[in-house]
This record gives sequence, C-alpha cells and structure tokens, in this order.
Amino acid sequence: MSTLRFHAIKESLAHTSKLVLDNDRRSELFGQNVFNAQTMRQYLTKDAFEGVMNAIWHGKKIERSIADQVASSMKDWALSKGVTHYTHWFQPLTGATAEKHDAFFETSNSGLSIEKFEGSQLVQQEPDASSFPSGGIRNTFEARGYTAWDPTSPAFIYGTTLCIPTIFVAYTGEALDYKTPLLRALHAVDDAATAVCKYFDKNVRKVTSSLGWEQEYFLVDKLLASSRPDIILTGRTLLGHSSAKGQQLDDHYFGSIPSRALNFMRDLENECMLLGIPVKTRHNEVAPNQFELAPIFEEANLAVDHNSLLMDIMGRVASRHHFKVLLHEKPFAGVNGSGKHNNWSLSTDTGVNLLAPGKTPMSNLQFLTFFINTIKAVHEHEALLRAAVASTGNDHRLGANEAPPAIISVFIGEQLSQVLEELEGVTKGKLSPQEKTELKLNVVGKIPDVLLDNTDRNRTSPFAFTGNKFEFRAVGSTANCGNPMTVLNTIVAKQLIEFKVEVDKLIDKKGLKKDEAIFNVLREYIKSCRAILFEGNGYDEAWRVEAEKRGLSNNKTTPEALKAKVAPSTIKLFEEMKVMSEVESRARYEIEVEAYILHIQIESRVLGDIARNHVVPTAVKYQNILIENVKGLKEIFDKKFVEVSREQLSLIEEISQHIAGINANVTKMIEERKKANAQSDIEKKAHDYCFNVKSIFDDIRYHCDKLELLVDDELWPLTKYRELLFTR
Repeated sequence: MSTLRFHAIKESLAHTSKLVLDNDRRSELFGQNVFNAQTMRQYLTKDAFEGVMNAIWHGKKIERSIADQVASSMKDWALSKGVTHYTHWFQPLTGATAEKHDAFFETSNSGLSIEKFEGSQLVQQEPDASSFPSGGIRNTFEARGYTAWDPTSPAFIYGTTLCIPTIFVAYTGEALDYKTPLLRALHAVDDAATAVCKYFDKNVRKVTSSLGWEQEYFLVDKLLASSRPDIILTGRTLLGHSSAKGQQLDDHYFGSIPSRALNFMRDLENECMLLGIPVKTRHNEVAPNQFELAPIFEEANLAVDHNSLLMDIMGRVASRHHFKVLLHEKPFAGVNGSGKHNNWSLSTDTGVNLLAPGKTPMSNLQFLTFFINTIKAVHEHEALLRAAVASTGNDHRLGANEAPPAIISVFIGEQLSQVLEELEGVTKGKLSPQEKTELKLNVVGKIPDVLLDNTDRNRTSPFAFTGNKFEFRAVGSTANCGNPMTVLNTIVAKQLIEFKVEVDKLIDKKGLKKDEAIFNVLREYIKSCRAILFEGNGYDEAWRVEAEKRGLSNNKTTPEALKAKVAPSTIKLFEEMKVMSEVESRARYEIEVEAYILHIQIESRVLGDIARNHVVPTAVKYQNILIENVKGLKEIFDKKFVEVSREQLSLIEEISQHIAGINANVTKMIEERKKANAQSDIEKKAHDYCFNVKSIFDDIRYHCDKLELLVDDELWPLTKYRELLFTR
C-alpha cells in the first residue's frame, strides 16, 4: 500500500466515532432559523403580515410600504440571532446555488454607523448576469441581471447570513434560473386544475403541486477521496477495479447505520430542522457506503428550494465529520448509482389529494380524472420528460439494472389497470342509465381508499403510481428538482386545459350530463395512451423492442434526449402555457448541451492525466523491479534461467501490453477531442464528445484496471474501491 494511501486510511480510521446521542426534540428545533408564518406573526404588523400572505396564496403584489416593513422586521429578527449579512439566494443554471453577501452595516455622512436593510434591498438586487450560463441571452458587455424576492419561499438564516430566496432574470426579462419557470408552471397547473376541480367541488379555490424528493448519496472518507484526482475534479471514479466484495450479498441495504455515518446524519438533520427542511427518513441504500434521506412532502417550490439548500448543507456538514459527500449519479462502477425520486401530487385548498382514491363514486371520479389526465400528459410528452432528467451523470445510471431505463413508461399496478380496462370497455357514445349506474357503482365505486398495499412496486418504471402520488424515478441525484417539476407541472396543466375544453364541448354542444361527458372523454384518453402503460421488466430487451413498436422514444444519451427541449411542439407548449418563451427554451437547450460537452471534456482530461501521470509511471516502476528480479535470477540459475523466470517474463510482457494500450488509447482520445473541439456546431460537438471521445474511456479504464491487479499494492498510487467503499 502506498504511503499516501496508508496515512489516509490510518487517519480516516481515527475519525471513527462512537454514537452521539441527541436529546433535542425535532419539533422544538424545526424552523427556528426560518422567517416563517409563525415568526412573521411575531415581528410583522397586521397589514404587513396580510400583505405577505396575500402574495403567497393569491399572487398579489406586495406594495413598497409593506416591503419596507417586512425588511425592517426581517432585519430585527436576524440581528437578534447574531446575523451580520444578508444575501439574495438563487439557483442559476450552473446546477448549484448562488449568493453574494452584503453587511447590514452602513455609515452616514456624519460618520455614524447603523444597521440598515430596506424594502428596496429585500425586493431586488443586481448580480452580474453575464457570468452565469445564459445560452446567449447575456453577453459579457451586457452584464445586468436582477434577483427578485420570492415571498412564497421564506427567508432563512444560515451561519451568520440572512438568505432571501429569489428568482434570477436578465435585464431583458428572460429567466436565468430554475425557479422562475417553475413558479410559472405551478401557476399554470393551479389555474388548470382548479378549473377542473369545480366539476366536483365549487368551493375549491386553489390547487397546489406537492413534491417529496428522496436524496441518495455516498459518504466517502475525506482524506481517501482527496487522494483521487478523479473524485475531486469530476465527482466520480474514472477508473478502479471492482472490489472483491461489493453489494452482491445485499447486506448493506437497510442495515445498521455505521456510527460515524449516523453522527453525520444527526448533525445534518439538526441543521435541516433549524432551516425548516422536514427530513424524516434515513437509511442505508443498496451499495456500500450509500445512504438516503427523505423529507415530508411540501409545496413544490419550497421543496425544490429545500433540496437545493440540502445539497449545499450536506457538503459542509460532511466536512465537519471528515467525509466527502458524493452526489454523482454513478460515482463507482459495478455498484448502484444514486437517484432522486420525485414523488408528485396535486392537492386542493379544501384538503383533498387529487391523486388519492376517495370513499364515494364521485370522489373516485375526481381521482380518475386527474389520474388519467396525468397518464395522458406523460404519453403526449414522454420525450420531453426524458429530456428533463438528461445529464452526463444520469447517462451512466439510467437502464443500468438499478434505475429505470431511458424509455419513459407509466406503471399503475394490476388493480388500476383492471379499472381502466372496464372503463374503456363501456359502450362509446351517450351512456344509458344502466351504464351510468354500472360505472359509478362497479367501476368507480370499487376503488379502495388506499392503494398502497394493492399496487406492487416496479423498480424499473420511470414513472410509477404508488397509491396516492406518482413517483418520477428517473431523476438523477445531482439534479435540481425544478427542471423535471417544471416540465411535469406544465404538461399536466396543458392536458387538464384540453380535457376541460373537450368536456365542456360535450356538455354544451351535445347535451351530455357532466358525469357522462367526463366518462366519455376519459374513456377515449385511456384508448389513446395505452402505449405508455407498462407493467413488466423495463430492463428486458423485449421491452425495448416493444417500446419501439409502440412509438416510444429511447434516447439513451443526453445529446439525443435534449433535442426534445427545442422540438417545435415543446417550444409551442411552453409559450402557450406562459412558462418559457422560445428564447428561454433555446437558451436552456444550449446551456445544457454545452454543460454536457464540458463535463465530458473535463473527464477526458482528468482520465488522460491519471492514466499517463499516475498509472503508467507506477506500472513502469513495478516493471523495472521485475526486470531487476529477472536479472538476479539469471545470475543465480544461469542455464535454468528461462524456465525459472517464465512467470516474471510473462508478467513483464503483460504489463507492457497494458501500458501500450493506455498510451495508444489516450493518444486516440486526445485526437478525437481535438476534432470535437474544432466543431463549430454545438450539436455536432456534443455528438462527437459522446460517441467519439467518451467511447474511448472504457478502453483506457480496462488497461488501467488490469494493471491495478498486476502492480504491487504497495506501489499503487490511487485509493482502491475496497478502501473507498468499506473504510467507515
């Protein structure tokens, strides 16, 4: 074992700790550092409080005088907690969060110093928009952009800084973040769903999209990770032979949590509680040193903010515990990667989950309406939904016998499949009184209140109904949930609008009763979207053949998948729903394609560096030791030399072959990279990086991993999989 690896492992073992008991109640910690409704009641005047609540629930504009009151109260609250700075906290298209801290401290002309924070500073700031990805919307000489306060997501204190969640837009008005399109999509689905809800309950005034994410991650010792340039620079291991023991015994999943990891989790949960992130579940995941945490469901905008904040907090807390958190979708070859399942539903302001079956035929008719419309939306826009989860990391995970395939399908379970078949089989056209009764009592009325135990789980389904929600399982662990949630809420909103038009047309022009019209439309939807429903094994090659027959897309790589984002139908969809303009859609496409290129480019450079500057010199060094050994054998055995040294000579030759293989493939990769870089068309460049540059990675890795097994462990410079995955 190399000296670096030895000391790193020795140091990491020293950090193994006993279980730390935590006596603080979660309910007492929850939201202490959040300027939430409870805190606002204490600090705001009645008018200011009502102004903020009206903005949150009804989208009403906050007047300047109210903003000044809110800013003053927010400052007083923050100062009481030792805060010195404030920042507009936003989510640019880098995939990370962004913040610029300003002190409350100011001086006057007379030299007096005061703590100052006004409504203008709360409502708006001007970061440099040209320094963030903009897809050509902003140039270097067009730097101005705006962050604007989002009152629907409460301000919070992190460290000694008051963080104010904001949107981020260009001087010309285009969205440059994940939050702005999400808020537009949530508004669209609210309007569309509320209008449909009035078929069933006139008292519904608002429909909220809810989200519950499940964050998977790896914990690796910080010092061991630091010895791996690939982990530091790319977030994953670009080479490394699999450990003799991996996850094949299934002994890590739901196992006893190691004390050191549990201490990290407790610390992380405390931070989350203070910031109002309602984390509830923690457990070991399938792969060694892989874990998961999940919160209670929240309104989608807040849930997205909380997940983005959580990913930042995880890194900081992990560092305190001498860990490095790996959020990459596939940090280790040969073991499970990490996802972030997005559990989505819609709920009314009257307290009804629209995707939960009810106790009466009418409530179940409402359930079927939203259930079938969601399936229809996914069927119509499956390629776009796939594009919403496309990323360099997720390409390694999708379809890798641990995550859903790249083919989008919907799993609903045997019982609901039977319900849809019965509904579809009813005679088309105007229903007879007997048929109406049969539908209400036999089909709609028999849906159980809770389908959780009546619907099996299908781990290979990218979009599965799980009892009272849909679980979008294809989302990658590094993803900003705002991206898939914007797409999902937009397509459902569009579908609900079309549904209402069709139902109203049957009522107004054909004289059908409301229930009858709804049944007729739903029945036709079931027939038209049968292709998207699949209950079988998504990993089976037969499904790929069948999916192609059904006309479903199978975009295995990010460059292929992202094209759906600029398809004419997509641009039209986002424009009609007022979620994104054509300029915004095309800019995001360009940003994501460019990000893909840069990630592969970085990985290529890192892999070439490690292979030639770490692996090859080590192999040569060991080869020289063997050569010296052979020379010694020749002196000792002379005539019997060939027979005695056969194994050593064979090993020397084998090492030479792998060194030659590395050098040849690295040279080839560099040449292909140069050709790709010469492409002026961004789509062609992405294609070349995907199929010409990235395709060589495995060949280089093959030779490096073989050398790992041949070279003396004491010389090998890189921390091995067995050490990264099993040092706790």
